[in-house]
Amino acid sequence: MKSAFQSGLCVLALAGGLLGPHPFAQATAPPESSAPEPVSGSAADRPLDQATLARAAALRDQALAGTGAYAIVEELTTQIGPRMAGTPADARAVDWAVARFKALGYDRVWTEPVTFPVWERGVEVARVIRPYPQSFAIAALGGSVGTPEEGITAQVVAFDSYQDLLEGEREQVQGKIVYIGNRMRRARDGSGYGEAVIARGRGASRAAALGAQALLIRSIGTAAGSRTPHTGMLSYDIAFRRIPGAALSQADADLLEHMLAGGEPVEIQLHLGAGERGDYTGHNVIAQIDGREDSERFVLIGAHLDSWDLGTGALDDGAGLAITMTAGKMIADLPRQQRPRHGLRVVAWAAEEIGLHGARQYAQAHADAVDNHLIGTESDFGSGRIWRFDSNVPDAALPLMAQVHQVLAPLGIERGHNQAFGGPDIGPMRQLGMPVAGLIQDGSRYFDYHHTVNDTLDKVDAGDLDQNVAAYVAFSYLVAEHGLPGHRALATPSQAGEDEAGQPSGSGD
Repeated sequence: MKSAFQSGLCVLALAGGLLGPHPFAQATAPPESSAPEPVSGSAADRPLDQATLARAAALRDQALAGTGAYAIVEELTTQIGPRMAGTPADARAVDWAVARFKALGYDRVWTEPVTFPVWERGVEVARVIRPYPQSFAIAALGGSVGTPEEGITAQVVAFDSYQDLLEGEREQVQGKIVYIGNRMRRARDGSGYGEAVIARGRGASRAAALGAQALLIRSIGTAAGSRTPHTGMLSYDIAFRRIPGAALSQADADLLEHMLAGGEPVEIQLHLGAGERGDYTGHNVIAQIDGREDSERFVLIGAHLDSWDLGTGALDDGAGLAITMTAGKMIADLPRQQRPRHGLRVVAWAAEEIGLHGARQYAQAHADAVDNHLIGTESDFGSGRIWRFDSNVPDAALPLMAQVHQVLAPLGIERGHNQAFGGPDIGPMRQLGMPVAGLIQDGSRYFDYHHTVNDTLDKVDAGDLDQNVAAYVAFSYLVAEHGLPGHRALATPSQAGEDEAGQPSGSGD
């Protein structure tokens, strides 16, 4: 029977994770033909007037002067700390988010239930039995099954990459522990993650197909020489036996490779207490600011509320929560007559780390209201400064996106392409037809700490957060003020009829 974890991970894969283009792969430069066209000088190609642009620029500059976003990350990581989905800390985080949104002045705040399986880490021990007895630093991979109580003791067989494992033979692997040693490439846009993470996502099932007893991988991270392992989800193919999976720290992966290079068989004993522990109902937390004219249509931004259990989730994704909460607060603080015409919705999604459960529930609950979502984007890549603005909108909206970029450009943000991913939790709504944008952060150091005990507050810079807030508030204000050209909800009756008949109308679907 297919477990709930497996079902969730299939959706994660389809949303741009393990089995398709990864979320961070979206930052890789697309073909030149996908680059937005320059804005011409005609009035039709400049939908925003100078007064609107000036108001957005004023919000941008106000944010650069200091927003207090850092205090939100500090509060969350100090008062709640690690908030693994399904734990008591997860429930406290929901209460914290509700109270925080209300204190920030949002017009409406509510929760929506999200049910998902609870996974617990348990004991994690890996010891070399021979030829050179010593212990390794490991982290069980999310969703992994545990070992038998007596553990698994077996010889290691090594592969340089997942691709090499695909070419492996049963005679090499049968009864052994498979080790995959691929190294992640450091990249500003995070694109190295999509290249490397397939070893974590698919490695266990491929190893099991060849008769392996367990999987060990080099941590999917960029901190060379670190003895801090990185966790993260694996995915099981239901066609094969589920075997335990864990990540070695970079330093211990190096050590294992040195041992293997000596030519003697390397035997490891592995103990993992991981496993599913029943279902739990958590919550998405949703907060909304009404527009001065319209309370039904809105720009959607947000971040995920949960974190892994190892660090305090300051970068992943406390920073994203602080950025989007604070951007919303700045719009909520405007006098009613100065608010944008449409509204702004901020979502703190549940259970992202273990399979996008909150995002899938949100899309299911709001599938009939996709057209009320003018555009969506998520902050889920740490706290580095935003350096590029991507979009994925109808052609009719490209002039608007160009004007948005004009306001963002003084922040050091370049214009990207029109194939934006939008963010992991945005994926299910994007698949339903919601236009999306990408405010791409500098992830050069993000994967040094991603999914580790070192994801802590000291990695967050207050000035960088303020630059992010400046970009989010300007973007949100401008689209909420104008609406999105070509959006089905804003089409004339004749245009809407053409959409329903399946004729081209610039919807971008």
